[in-house]
Amino acid sequence: MTEKKDLYSMLPEELTEYFTSLGEPKFRAKQAFSRLATGSRISELTSFPKALRERLERETLPTLPEVEEKLTSKIDGTVKYLFRLHDGSCIESVLMKYKHGNTLCISSQVGCYMGCRFCASTIGGKLRDLYPSELLGQVTAAERDSGERISNIVMMGIGEPLDNFDNVIKFLKLVNHPDGLNIGYRHISLSTCGVVPGIYRLAEVDIPITLSISLHASNDEKRSEIMPVNKKWNIKALLTACVDYYKVTGRRISFEYTLISGKNDTERDAAELAELLVGAFRGTGAPIHVNLIRVNEVKETGFKKGTPESVNAFAKALEARGVVATVRRKLGSDVNAACGQLRRSKMAENTQNDN
Repeated sequence: MTEKKDLYSMLPEELTEYFTSLGEPKFRAKQAFSRLATGSRISELTSFPKALRERLERETLPTLPEVEEKLTSKIDGTVKYLFRLHDGSCIESVLMKYKHGNTLCISSQVGCYMGCRFCASTIGGKLRDLYPSELLGQVTAAERDSGERISNIVMMGIGEPLDNFDNVIKFLKLVNHPDGLNIGYRHISLSTCGVVPGIYRLAEVDIPITLSISLHASNDEKRSEIMPVNKKWNIKALLTACVDYYKVTGRRISFEYTLISGKNDTERDAAELAELLVGAFRGTGAPIHVNLIRVNEVKETGFKKGTPESVNAFAKALEARGVVATVRRKLGSDVNAACGQLRRSKMAENTQNDN
């Protein structure tokens, strides 16, 4: 049996090779890419002969995500999508609306095995990586459903992007292509929990996206407790990779720090964090920026968020020591917009139905 092709994951040169193998003219590739890369279904390729469309539907994978559930915030218009994939798996994306444009936070894997204790996405582990087409499909599906242009992408949803490196890089090339969605690399941010080899690989690829590091602790003892990845690549190895990345690319790195009440949110923690980052980047000229995030309260973790006053005190303590800090504005609080929670509830619902 012939293995089905994933047309939506193909760049123009790959489509040219594919259509040529079918005995079709090369211009079919250009026709197909401009439509597939913006989310058209094969049935909508009306410039293709009907027989060719029918053949493509038989011989290719239906990798476009379907909207399984959609929640819209009454507070700020944030939209949380639960997408169902062709194999029945579900992932999440969140559409956030700002004055400067619309940002979509997308998933990179079905589940996650990194095990960060504060994150709902990792409960149940990782099922599989997402194809480039399934990464791109979240963007095109959100655009089609909302009727609005997505101008910014944040890879901070379910999964670890650098654990799905090759597919993520292919997606970046697809979403940036001028004949497709044409979203600029500088409008794309990728967040990693600290997969050090992936940071070095990303520097070599030299795609000018913004790299964000999920740090969440100022010493190895605390970080290993809440982020198992730290036991493989500790803070020293991680920050060395970050400094090397900056030296190679010249691009600023953003650090994410989730504040957990009584765990990592004291002024002493802030002082240690500032000393850590300033020391690591001393002499490089790199700006240091920390995004502070109040932890999402997931019942399985037991973690609690601090008060707004404690968060502001932490930010001021960083600023006093030369580290720029911003407190991330919470969007979609009434629709559980934090990644993993909607998928988790759907999995629980399906389990109850099966029983």
